[in-house]
Amino acid sequence: MTTVGLISEILLLPLAPARGGGWAIRQVLAEAERIYYDPSTIRAELARLEERLEAGEITEEEFDQEEDALLDRLEIATRHSAGLGNGTAP
Repeated sequence: MTTVGLISEILLLPLAPARGGGWAIRQVLAEAERIYYDPSTIRAELARLEERLEAGEITEEEFDQEEDALLDRLEIATRHSAGLGNGTAP
């Protein structure tokens, strides 16, 4: 580590808890987003939505609205996976 790097670290030491907290928040948000856009999670939500419709818990209109939102998420997830080239199938 250079002298400038060492001095910077010493001067920024009081901010370490805030920087660490920011890192932790970013990690939690990234994981939440990963789960939110996980195709298997979305498919499971679609199945639960259909079960709710069949059980009479929601109306056809509510089903359509929620299904559209879930399908939009699935499309975003599929595009994101394709863009990463990670080979995950939708």
